[in-house]
Amino acid sequence: MTESNARISKAVVPAAGLGTRFLPATKATPKEMLPVVDKPAIQYVVEEAVAAGLSDVLMVTGRNKRPLEDHFDRNYELEQALSRKGDEARLARVQESSDLATMHYVRQGDPRGLGHAVLCAAPHVGDEPFAVLLGDDLIDPRDPLLARMVEVQEREGGSVIALLEVAPEQIHLYGCAAVEATGEDDVVRVTDLVEKPDPAEAPSNYAIIGRYVLDPAIFGILRETPPGRGGEIQLTDALQKLAEDERVGGPVHGVVFKGRRYDTGDRGDYLRAIVRLACEREDLGPNFRAWLRSYVTEEM
Repeated sequence: MTESNARISKAVVPAAGLGTRFLPATKATPKEMLPVVDKPAIQYVVEEAVAAGLSDVLMVTGRNKRPLEDHFDRNYELEQALSRKGDEARLARVQESSDLATMHYVRQGDPRGLGHAVLCAAPHVGDEPFAVLLGDDLIDPRDPLLARMVEVQEREGGSVIALLEVAPEQIHLYGCAAVEATGEDDVVRVTDLVEKPDPAEAPSNYAIIGRYVLDPAIFGILRETPPGRGGEIQLTDALQKLAEDERVGGPVHGVVFKGRRYDTGDRGDYLRAIVRLACEREDLGPNFRAWLRSYVTEEM
């Protein structure tokens, strides 16, 4: 079990998926590079990790994911061109992504599920707790979910997962947690986990969303976890082992999130995320909201 006062500094971002729901756009472009307004989705995720104090980021990639590495690298030709033009504002935005964090990359190779992607991070993470951030879930920076999860893990030890209450008829789309109350309104003790249960058999309507802070004991369990739902190695199955026996790697807690979350893994939700974020931008919002009101009035 990891000492509860161990400082978390590493984040793992699985990014090896094929993005089939966004074809043909993702035929040659990683889905993580699709823009959310004017910034790729993956940059929001890395920014969230850094804001929570995790400056060491390992991205688990796959084939045709080279643009991810290029985005977080320097582009000297572009920087020099902007500098010659005196376009300091755009130059700062280009340099922002390459200065965010210390980036590392490892290839998953064979897409065998989220659990396998996390296991690929074991050599880099070593024997210390770490965070996992899934790129399809964008968390509004005004709602520091990950920072709260890190705080809970450093105090309680073990692992911490992010939970969101969903309608009972939607729980089959998520991993689901059985929980017990604690002395804090937003923190629960996780006693069981089920991957995408039938609504009639779900232990609760608490869905697992794409943020985890994990004890390194998860690696040993993942190595012994057989393929589960969909023929893939499920992270939920490994977490279930931790939840049922805290002697293995400490307790599992959940932070119940009630803030702003943008789902970019579904085409409709992706479009809604762009609209919501554009409306809130100081530089775009006023004109965009005016156009949107006019469009809805005239066309709808």
